[in-house]
Amino acid sequence: MKIGFFTDTYLPQVSGVATSIRTLKDELEKMGHEVFIFTTTDPNAPEFEEGIIRMPSVPFISFKDRRIVVRGMWYAYLIAKELELDLIHTHTEFGAGLLGKMVGKKMRIPVIHTYHTMYEDYLHYIAKGKVVRPVHVKYFSRLFANHSTGVVCPSERVIEKLESYGVVAPMRIIPTGIEIEKFQRPDITEEMKQELRLSLGITKDQLMVLSLSRISYEKNIQAIIQGLPEVIDVLPNVRMVIVGKGPYKEELEELVVEKELTDYVQFVGEVPNDEVALYYQAANYFVSASTSETQGLTYTEAMAAGTQMIVEGNDYLNNLISDSSFGVTFETDADFANCFIDYVQAGISKNQEILDQKMYEISAEYFGKAMIEFYNDMLAYYEEHHSESELTETMDKLKTRFRSFKGTSE
Repeated sequence: MKIGFFTDTYLPQVSGVATSIRTLKDELEKMGHEVFIFTTTDPNAPEFEEGIIRMPSVPFISFKDRRIVVRGMWYAYLIAKELELDLIHTHTEFGAGLLGKMVGKKMRIPVIHTYHTMYEDYLHYIAKGKVVRPVHVKYFSRLFANHSTGVVCPSERVIEKLESYGVVAPMRIIPTGIEIEKFQRPDITEEMKQELRLSLGITKDQLMVLSLSRISYEKNIQAIIQGLPEVIDVLPNVRMVIVGKGPYKEELEELVVEKELTDYVQFVGEVPNDEVALYYQAANYFVSASTSETQGLTYTEAMAAGTQMIVEGNDYLNNLISDSSFGVTFETDADFANCFIDYVQAGISKNQEILDQKMYEISAEYFGKAMIEFYNDMLAYYEEHHSESELTETMDKLKTRFRSFKGTSE
C-alpha cells in the first residue's frame, strides 16, 4: 500500500504528534508499505530527505516553533498522482490537512484523519481566547471529521468529544504506540543513573520526581508545584526535576521562588532524545497533572522505562495504569499531594511480569498493525460508499436529462 501523510508538524520539530507520525511511518514501512510525508518547510530540516515532500510554510500564529503550509496544492497533487497513492492520512485540521483533503478528493481515494489535539485546551494562545471560541472548534472539527472517510482517535476521550460535536464518520480508538526498546534500554547501568542524579545534586537517599513535557500552561505543571510544599512537609527528601522547554517556563520559575522551593525544584531544559530514557530510569516517580492530552506519549514512555507514575487521571490513563505497580491516578489538582504521599508511603514495588504483559499493548508494533487493519476496513468502506454515491449521482443526472427531454417533447 502507498500512503501519503499530510501534516503541518513533523521532525525536526519536537512534539508528540511528530513522534507519533514518525513511529507509525517506521512501523508501516517495516510491514512492507510505502509512506510519503507531505509537510512544512523547516529551517532546521536536512536539505534532502527521502520520502519527505516539504511545502512552503510560515510560523503558526502563537506557536512560533510550529509551522503551517500556505501553498503547494498543485505541487502536492502532481507528486501524489505520480506516486499513485492508495490512501491519504491527514494529521492536522489546518494547512496540510486541508491540502490532503483536496488531493484525496481529486484522486478519488480515501482520506483517513487522526484527531491529535484537543483544541479547546489551547484557545488561550490565540488572542487570549477572545477570537476563537469553543463553538468554532466544535463546528470546524465536525466539518473536517465528517468529510473524512474515517477518524482515528488516540483515546476514548477523543471519541466522546467528537461525538458531542456531532461527528458521525466511522471512528476507531488506536492509541499511539512507542518503540519500547528506546526506553527499556538495558545498556543504562545503575552507575549511569547515579551519575545523572549526582549531576543534578540528588543523592541516593532522595526521591527524584520527574516532569517531562513541553512547558506550557495546559500541561498544568503549576498544579504539581502548588502541591509540592504539602508533599515536602511529609517527605522532605523529595526533589523535582522539570525537563523540557516552552513558553510557560518563566512563570513556573517565578512560582517556584514564590513557594520557596528553589532547593527542591530545578529546570534542566530540553535533553537529547538518547538521554530521555536515562532521565526516566534515574527517576523514582514520574508526575503529571495535565488534562489536555488526547493520549500522552510520556506516560507510555515512563511505563516502558519502568518508572512508576503519579498522574492526574482520565479514562485513558485509568485504563493504562491498570495495576498499582505501574502507579496511581488522582482526580483533581487538589488531590495530588495526598495521593503522592499515600502512594510513596505504601511502598508498592514494581512487578516486572505484569509490566512485560503490558508492553505489547503500548508497542509501536501493535500500533502499526491496528492502523493497517483500520486502513483496510476504510478502503472497503470507501469503495462501497463511493460506488453508491456515484450511482446516485448518475441516476440524478439521468432523471434531470429525462425531465429535460420530456419537457422538450411536449
